[in-house]
Amino acid sequence: MFQNKRILVGISASIAAYKSVFLVRLLKKHGAEVKVILTPSAHDFVTPLSLATLSGNPVHSEFTENKEAGTWTNHVELGLWADVMIIAPATANTLSKMANGEVDNFLLACYLSAKCPVMFAPAMDRDMFLHPSTQENIATLQKFKNVLIPSEDGFLASGLHGQGRMAEPETIVEKLRTLLFPDSPLKGKRVMITAGPTFEAIDPVRFIGNRSTGRMGFAIAREALKLGCEVTLITGPSHETIDADFVNLIRVESAQDMFEACVSNFDESDVLIMSAAVADYTPVHYSNDKIKKKDGDLSIELKRTQDILASLSAKKTNQIMVGFALETNNELENAKSKLERKGLDMIVLNSLNDQGAGFGGQSNKITLLDKHNNILNFELKSKSEVAKDILTQINRYYEAR
Repeated sequence: MFQNKRILVGISASIAAYKSVFLVRLLKKHGAEVKVILTPSAHDFVTPLSLATLSGNPVHSEFTENKEAGTWTNHVELGLWADVMIIAPATANTLSKMANGEVDNFLLACYLSAKCPVMFAPAMDRDMFLHPSTQENIATLQKFKNVLIPSEDGFLASGLHGQGRMAEPETIVEKLRTLLFPDSPLKGKRVMITAGPTFEAIDPVRFIGNRSTGRMGFAIAREALKLGCEVTLITGPSHETIDADFVNLIRVESAQDMFEACVSNFDESDVLIMSAAVADYTPVHYSNDKIKKKDGDLSIELKRTQDILASLSAKKTNQIMVGFALETNNELENAKSKLERKGLDMIVLNSLNDQGAGFGGQSNKITLLDKHNNILNFELKSKSEVAKDILTQINRYYEAR
């Protein structure tokens, strides 16, 4: 989710610093490049070794990392490096210095040098948090356009109960996602996406399948997350992965499995994006034992699978439905026909005649058609960029409704 995003995490001296270890781990898990700064007193609560191991980068704390060698750490360069700076935990002492421009450690020097958005998560005991000076410092930082990650109510290290607990790492990651990816009409919408192939079993060993890898559907799911969507991803067999913390990931195998999963989740969805390559036919008979090779030919009788899009279209209330059409001839005519037959709002057309498009690759070339007879042609792009194009058009469709 945070691929290619550079996050600078500042940790000040609080018992809540242990949460920042998990925060760094979460940020790395979601693809961010992370660098960490500790205040000198923060070393009493967490170790640079743990944070360096998790972040994959050296941990900074002093202006001169090696005094004997005269090595100077450039706080200006580090402050400019970041796309976002997160100070968590931010103690009462650190908040006061941030609000008043005091610089007596490396973290504060980086804070004043940063040109990126700065988020801060206060952590302290209840009465310290509620003191007017602390509240004034928080308000001052918000006037500076720094982003407050509100502290939580609960049991504190002192034994008291009240506000002042640092927000949980998962909450901070969610706030970061909201900051990095601006609002869109799809924010908060429940988006159901299908991906990958289906495998129709012949016997315990063999199946009928296709060449879909699921890359397109997974790319759409990743981009939908960035828009703040609630994503349900129903995928056939695929080696693709995604941040399962933010996705309702349902893995299926057969067309019937996918049909049942789609029907179960459709009523709660606002948008359906049907990018899976679902089998049109499945064997009539399944052999419990491996079919042995014999003289002569083997015939396998096939029957139609249930039409997922047609079935969902019959249940449609206010959902936006987007289908995919992979064609090899009469592409536009076939895509328009499918758009109308299935009662879709939009269809994404792929042609196997376009070099670089279709199954298996990292790129795709699409044409978008909607039920208002609009046709948009796109150049060959990476599948992540294609996913953005598709969601941009769905956004515009929402705005025009």
